[in-house]
Amino acid sequence: MEVALGLLVLVAVVCAGSALGRKLNVSVPLLLVLAGVAGSFLPFVPPIDLNPELVLVGLLPPLLYAAALRTSLFDFGSNRRAIGLLSVGYVIFGTLTVGYVVWWLFPEIPLAAAIALGAVVAPPDAVAATAIARKVGMPRRIVTILEGESLVNDATALVCLRAAIAAIAGSVSAAGIAGGFLLAAGGGLIVGLAAAYVLTQLRKRIRNVAINTSTSLMAPFVAYLPAEAIHASGVLAVVVTGLVMGTKAPSMPNGAARLSQRSNWNTVQFLLENSVFLLIGLQVRTIIDGVQDDSLGAARIWAGCAVILLAVLLLRPVWVFPATYLPRLIPSVRRNDPAPPWQFAAIVSWAGMRGVVTLAAVLVLPADLEHRSVLVLAAMAVVAGTLTLQGFTLPPLVRLLRVRGPDQREDALNQASLVQLATAAGVERLQEMRTDNDPPEVVAMLKRRTQERGLAAWERLGRPTSEAATPSQRYAQLRLAMLEAERAKVLELRSGGQYAHEVLGEVLDRLDVEESMLDASLDELDASGGGGGEGIARPGGVCGHLESAADPQVPPDPFCPDCALEGTTTVHLRMCLDCGNVGCCDSSPGNHASRHFGSTGHPVMRSIEPGENWRWCYEDDLLG
Repeated sequence: MEVALGLLVLVAVVCAGSALGRKLNVSVPLLLVLAGVAGSFLPFVPPIDLNPELVLVGLLPPLLYAAALRTSLFDFGSNRRAIGLLSVGYVIFGTLTVGYVVWWLFPEIPLAAAIALGAVVAPPDAVAATAIARKVGMPRRIVTILEGESLVNDATALVCLRAAIAAIAGSVSAAGIAGGFLLAAGGGLIVGLAAAYVLTQLRKRIRNVAINTSTSLMAPFVAYLPAEAIHASGVLAVVVTGLVMGTKAPSMPNGAARLSQRSNWNTVQFLLENSVFLLIGLQVRTIIDGVQDDSLGAARIWAGCAVILLAVLLLRPVWVFPATYLPRLIPSVRRNDPAPPWQFAAIVSWAGMRGVVTLAAVLVLPADLEHRSVLVLAAMAVVAGTLTLQGFTLPPLVRLLRVRGPDQREDALNQASLVQLATAAGVERLQEMRTDNDPPEVVAMLKRRTQERGLAAWERLGRPTSEAATPSQRYAQLRLAMLEAERAKVLELRSGGQYAHEVLGEVLDRLDVEESMLDASLDELDASGGGGGEGIARPGGVCGHLESAADPQVPPDPFCPDCALEGTTTVHLRMCLDCGNVGCCDSSPGNHASRHFGSTGHPVMRSIEPGENWRWCYEDDLLG
């Protein structure tokens, strides 16, 4: 009964805290940590003992799997050097350096135990990093690097922790550590790929949505448990499985199962990741009480914890800046991947929040280890300190450095172009498959509905007046009203008992499916400014600049010279129609096309990406 009540309160606080954080525009993870800290000192809240096995086996695999599902394998691969240097190099560097700092502060603690603490506090938390990174609106490459680092670094840290615990027991060697790393990495990779293959083959053959979704929910444990059984890295196996499954999922059959998987994993991720932050805060009082009687003395312990926190904060930029720029001294690396602005490295350096894995891992230390409570408190201090200091100051730092996140106009435009290409492919397939026996009205209806979806994507780019809705908006509004009347009629007939429950349920389910699609459509329109306000205008707007713009020849091998001069990365290319200047888009770090307009006043540019021929007027904010 107490367990059920505790879970009920936990979920209720998580939901209330999340809703409050969104309403106040405050970081939900930080708000839940503070709520947990306050709750730990309330007299009616019982002490919460965090079971490390619950976290490392019950919470960590599904959390990492959910994050890996949403991570692009292609982006991960294109940033593998940066991710590897952070998730492996930085973790080993931090483990050893923090370990020696702890040993210097507390010589009474064995060196192996001090290095174990270094392994515990070395990896930034996957949940904390990505939750704050996405809220702040960082450039996509920074978010990809932080996500990739936080997916893999736990595996490195746990291997280091195992080696340190073995050293505490006096049974470790350099060959054993190297062999452990090879087994963890190689075994985790092989088990992850094998699990992904088996699960993919199963889900291709399972048509039942409930069974298919249940198989997806089993996936992290299908990867984790066999890997741990052979002493490989279960964490790495889960990440590999998630990356592969996330890449394969869109091409697998059964769209209903894909929607169900997405919805269920969103719910699981929401509950688990927010519960994790609440649990972190609830540990504070128990951990503080544990060091009251330690022989090292309270003043010395707290001062040591402050120094350890400072070392953790300083060591990350000490590693990140050289790891970012030293590899680019090699000409081939610099040519293929120019150095990013120093602001990027500064943000990555400061995005090192630690989380629940740190707390769970430190509790794995042997119970009879001398001064164990001091090590637990130090881990808690690092978690609380990084979440507070870095979590609260990271958004102002991003604004201070004037680092821009993804440009919403550019994203909306790319989405419309992508939908247009997909629509053209669908219409082409329709023309290939149609026969003379197909009813003309069916073919016309298919073509019309497909083309209307493409037009709706362009409408999202518009900035209609607040009084006038776009055709797609008005369609959704009217159809939702119709669905409400249809549902009311079905419910009225249900109360009369004239139809079987199964028949009524089937009709209501179909109404729900259509309503969910319309709700998603309206949400997209509202989010993109389709209900009024500023945005990219619909094609066909009246603009003298677009009508009179020249059409210069596109260079055979176009590139952004300003990006080449500044060493920044080009995402997409744009060309000025007045002078032919080529610049990078607003999703690129340099924003050189917009800067060219600002310096010259030339109003119209066009995309020179393959397959794109749209033009844009900066002065009138119109697409043509």
